[in-house]
Amino acid sequence: MLMAKYDKPAKKRIVLDELDQNKSIDQDQYKTKVKEYQLKLLNLQRALIETRHNVIVVVEGPDAAGKGGAIKRLVEKLDPRTYRVYSIVKPTQEEYQHHYLWRFWNKLPPYGQIAIFDRSWYGRVLVERIEGFATTAEWKRAYREINEFERQLVDDGTLIIKLYLQITKEEQLDRFKRREADPLKHWKITEEDWRNRRKWNEHNQAAQDMFEQTSTDHALWNVVAANFKWYARLKVLKTTVRTLESLGLKV
Repeated sequence: MLMAKYDKPAKKRIVLDELDQNKSIDQDQYKTKVKEYQLKLLNLQRALIETRHNVIVVVEGPDAAGKGGAIKRLVEKLDPRTYRVYSIVKPTQEEYQHHYLWRFWNKLPPYGQIAIFDRSWYGRVLVERIEGFATTAEWKRAYREINEFERQLVDDGTLIIKLYLQITKEEQLDRFKRREADPLKHWKITEEDWRNRRKWNEHNQAAQDMFEQTSTDHALWNVVAANFKWYARLKVLKTTVRTLESLGLKV
């Protein structure tokens, strides 16, 4: 059975609340390594343009896990002409009238380019499952549909990098409170965030099932301990660079 990639190889089903969050890095090392990986990523992006490959980066995780901050560091030194970032929210009325994967097809990157999804088609087996927006039959068959969708893309030259940022429930509460107290970040916290928090265990269960069902040899899940933001951001950069290097691009 294929399992999600862990900070250390996982030999059993991942339990998110047991993830080792004692990951940290000092500021000087962080700044040095971020610059190093951002330069590597920029060079890889430039090399990618000349190929028949494209790259999709999927970023998932609970509210306040640091997805936006990690994505910001991922793209801040890239050439903005050949990447796009999509923040996925609830479907529009038109999108509701189609298969749930329909709205993602026109967001797939052209050859030579990169698309980064802040939340993704995995919403079907995460929030839609938990909130009842999809029936049991719909979200259960979605594992197969998603694997087939990603298999098609990989067969056509797409590199898929899937990242799941996880924080503890206590860390999430601390971040929620700090957002509420900061007028520059107050917009980041909503009643929906608090409602999702009340279903912490259900969301973890759904994510754990997702890893087990959709971490494949062609699109592996990478689970990142994200209580320490510097560590998580660096891990996201490093994982993206290392995976892109597997294409054998000439840099």
